[in-house]
Amino acid sequence: MIGFLQSAFSTTLFRPFTGQSAVRTVEAARGMKVRSSVKLMCDGCNFVRRRGRLFVVCKSDPKHKQRQG
Repeated sequence: MIGFLQSAFSTTLFRPFTGQSAVRTVEAARGMKVRSSVKLMCDGCNFVRRRGRLFVVCKSDPKHKQRQG
């Protein structure tokens, strides 16, 4: 299981012309909650409408991010 997680977050590329390998690390981005009813959780949360969807973004706690849909 650890090998799977390690390979999911880092990628090794081989450059055929130079013979060198380059290691590229991709950090896991924290997602957002997808709900049918979004609510403000604290004073830092705000409603934002983007691309026809309703989002909640929070300046104080990134865990409060939500998307309606």
